[in-house]
Formats: sequence, structure tokens, C-alpha cells
Amino acid sequence: MTYVISDIHGCYDKYIKMLDLINFSDDDTLYVLGDVIDRGSDGIKILFDMMKRKNVIPIIGNHESMALGVMRISSNGLTDVSFKNAYITWMYNGGEPTLKAFMSLDAAQRRQIRSYIDTFMIYATLTVGSRNFHLSHTLPEYDPQRDIHDVTYLEFIWGEPDYDTVYDENTLFVTGHTPTGFIDPEYEGRIWRKNNHIAIDCGAVFDNGRLGCIRLDDLKEFYI
Repeated sequence: MTYVISDIHGCYDKYIKMLDLINFSDDDTLYVLGDVIDRGSDGIKILFDMMKRKNVIPIIGNHESMALGVMRISSNGLTDVSFKNAYITWMYNGGEPTLKAFMSLDAAQRRQIRSYIDTFMIYATLTVGSRNFHLSHTLPEYDPQRDIHDVTYLEFIWGEPDYDTVYDENTLFVTGHTPTGFIDPEYEGRIWRKNNHIAIDCGAVFDNGRLGCIRLDDLKEFYI
């Protein structure tokens, strides 16, 4: 079976409970659509768990991108404006718990984390059963003159999709990034599905949020 989750944001307990709920096994595949880290306290712990599982496929989100920028610059011993700006941006967006956990690691473990995040895909396209899927952290605004595969890296991690628009009649787009309650308040804590778009960030790190998961084989939803 093929599963997708997103925006775990350091909620290790919810992540493990979700794996138990879906009976995740070596025969399954799990795509994680970014924002594993930040805001919550256990993002690094989740990354180490994901790293051990060959059938967990990570896709990068804006929070991993921000973190990696700081990790790369700091590893070179630089304290210039580029580092300061990257650091301020990351801290403003909830990076403090991740940085604290990262700095508690030894040098070898830090290299492991940096190297692992470097392997994260920008997006994935796959066919499950009779359905075609595009998986990414987010999407840019819709442009009918532009092929989705020509989208820039930053648009796949910071973009704001047009949720009222069908991007491709033959493809289901699965994204995170924007909590579903922000798309439509009626969907707070629930997966949003319209216009060939499945939004799965159910606000796991927030008080009223949940971790959502969708199984691509039959589009069944799971929640913790």
C-alpha cells in the first residue's frame, strides 16, 4: 500500500501512532511531504526514524529548506549577513526546537542529518492503480501556459495553490503546507478534497489539529 502524510512538525508521538494505525510494514511505501521539523520539539527524532526506513520517501518542505540553509552555512564557520538572514527567517518560522536538538548532536550525527535532508525529493509523480498522482509540499498559482514540471524549486516549497482550480484533469495533486482549516474552516483537522487536489496538512502541531494520512490505493483517510 502507498500512504502519504505531511507537516508532522516535530510531533513524534503522532507520527509513531500513525504508523501503528495504518499497520505500516516493509511491504508499504510512505511519502512524507515535508515540514517534518520545527514548531514541535521532536523533528530531529522523526528524521532519524525516517532515515532508518528504506520505504519512507521524503519530499522537501519550506521548513527543511530553511533549516538546511542554516546548517550548511554554519558548518562552514560563516557569520556573515547571509547566515544572519537565514537564521532569523528560520527562527521566525518556528525553527528554535529543531536548532536546539540539532546542536545537541555530535558532529557525525549533524552530518547525517544534513546529508539526509539533502536527499529529499522536490516532488514525485506516480501511478497507483488507475490514478496518476503528483506529490509535493505545495504548488504555485495556476498558470495554464506553464507545465507543472517547469515550476521552480521555491514554488514547490513556498507556493500558494489555487485550490478552486483543476490543474490537470488526469492527475490528483496531493500537497501539505497550508492547514486545511485555512482553505475552508469546515475542514479544520480533516483532509480537504476538491478539484483533483487533496490537501493533507491537518495542523498536527496545533491544539485542535490532527495528523492526517491518505492511502493512495483507495483514497482512504486516517487520523491521529
